[in-house]
Amino acid sequence: MSVTVEKRVDGPGVTEYADEAWNLKERIRRTEGVLKQRKHFFMDAYRRATTHLLYLDDDLVGFATVRRDGYILFLAVAPERRGEGFGRRLVAEVAEDHRTVTCHARTTNEQALEFYKSVGFEIKRHIENYYEDGGDAYYLRLGPDERLRDRLSELIGR
Repeated sequence: MSVTVEKRVDGPGVTEYADEAWNLKERIRRTEGVLKQRKHFFMDAYRRATTHLLYLDDDLVGFATVRRDGYILFLAVAPERRGEGFGRRLVAEVAEDHRTVTCHARTTNEQALEFYKSVGFEIKRHIENYYEDGGDAYYLRLGPDERLRDRLSELIGR
């Protein structure tokens, strides 16, 4: 059986795949209690940014929405597809276009923090009450160290 992973991109102002991304984000929110953005906020941020999406046989398995400055607004991988390299590939796609890649992650989201650390992100600071619900966040940064980019390429087999 052949499995095809296809990369699609919605550039700024394009929302062709926004509803599918929203649905994946909401599925994760309902089961894991993370990615709690409101739809208007999500769609506005999506529309202003570039979103890299990965499809496996026409099913969305993950996406990364990134601002022009390399800040990842949203990174989501379908729970049943985690550990298969989709998150690493999405971060690598973002890193190809940006000297530095940054993001925030909930201090309580151990799975996300483990993932980010495994691809070379470093915690730069702790921010109290960052999220609307009062949750704390870490600000994380990848790059501009070329060794990190080499490691990302190595991790995803490029």
